[in-house]
Amino acid sequence: MLRIIRKILTAQLLTVIVVISIVPFAWVLFSSFKTNSEILTGTLGFPSGFRLSNYVTAFKLAPLITFYKNSIVIAIAGTVLNLFVCTMAAYVVVRCSFKLKGVVMLLFSVGLIIPGAALLQPLYIILNVTNLYNTRTGLILVYTALGMPTTFYVMMSYIKTIPYTLEEAAYIDGSGFLRTFVKIVLPLTRPAFATAGIIQFLLCWNEFQLALTLTGETGKRTLPIALYYFKSAFASDYGAMFAATVVVIVPSIITFILFQKQVVSGLAAGSVKG
Repeated sequence: MLRIIRKILTAQLLTVIVVISIVPFAWVLFSSFKTNSEILTGTLGFPSGFRLSNYVTAFKLAPLITFYKNSIVIAIAGTVLNLFVCTMAAYVVVRCSFKLKGVVMLLFSVGLIIPGAALLQPLYIILNVTNLYNTRTGLILVYTALGMPTTFYVMMSYIKTIPYTLEEAAYIDGSGFLRTFVKIVLPLTRPAFATAGIIQFLLCWNEFQLALTLTGETGKRTLPIALYYFKSAFASDYGAMFAATVVVIVPSIITFILFQKQVVSGLAAGSVKG
């Protein structure tokens, strides 16, 4: 009897979580096909017809294609660079002993607790001085650094689960430190690599505050700023605004759905040592 009650309560809780997660997105999706009058007179409910005119208007009112190109370039470059640096750093910290090891760990730990808003002014000054303000390169470097603490600890936790005997065998066969890392360790870290990569990609894709502050031209800005663009310039066209919202959030949802198994397996595998 207790088992049945537990199952019922669990099912009810999961149902509530699913509803809370899906209903807001469904509301935005349905509203993107409605006219302004339908949105204002009836918040909930299906549209009278699935018209694509709002999406056409959204692409006409805002340079969404430019925003898309910038987001794709920045997200991919920021993810690759972040993984490249943090994976090597995590491997060195796990396998090597050096005097500043504790300091390195402390710096990455501090990076987890510093709020992004506290970094706006220092980053703005640094990018201005280095002539990287209003450039895609500047945003790539900022996003790479911003996601380093998370990526570092995900990779470090997983590398700890890899038996050191595999690397010892490679060293006995004459393999060097770098070759052992590339040929032995790196292929084994694919689950954690996928997990950290997706987390970093979503951070780069969805980040708004830094992208708005550290860029000044439309041609250099990313997709999340499109919503701010609509809010400030075309706030009366609600259908187009909802269409732009769907255009912004759908890629990140699809990315997570496609790679959710890798994310879960990577986090679960890195949570237990041995």
